[in-house]
Amino acid sequence: MKYILTAVLLFTLSTVFGQAYIGKEDLKFQVGANFQGDGTGLVSTLDYGIGENISLGVKGIYLLGVEEFSELTPQGAFEDAEFGDRFDLRVRFNAHLGNVINLDENFDIYPGLDLGLKNLGGHLGARYFFTEGFGVFTELNVPFAKYSQDKDYTIAELPRKQLNNQFTISFGASFNL
Repeated sequence: MKYILTAVLLFTLSTVFGQAYIGKEDLKFQVGANFQGDGTGLVSTLDYGIGENISLGVKGIYLLGVEEFSELTPQGAFEDAEFGDRFDLRVRFNAHLGNVINLDENFDIYPGLDLGLKNLGGHLGARYFFTEGFGVFTELNVPFAKYSQDKDYTIAELPRKQLNNQFTISFGASFNL
């Protein structure tokens, strides 16, 4: 009886843990906090697997708190940041490397590219799943090319341009849908 109970327990534990990325038709939703030099906010992603190691998705960022730049502009341009200044929507491409470099199936590392309303950038992310449906993630994001030129902004608007063109760190919860 003791051996049967042990076998059932081991089988149950092995099925509880989920994979960080399973390949084609995998669907992951992530929500978390976004930290950058000039503010903090919320980040949300949705990724869909289109191949064994490739996924496409969308990412939304909204900055809740922004730093004031009164030393740069007497008007405090970030106090006047509107929704369009604080929000960015991006499409993303991820290359999942967890199984390529023989990591634990609950852990995945994924570099990728972002094409957003404000810039073209890249990210390096990692996620770990504790159960089949729940895990944690972290991402480092960097802009490669900004769409607007400095000359397109007044001196007071320049800090607002930088809101979504900074190095960011995000972390939070990941869900397997």
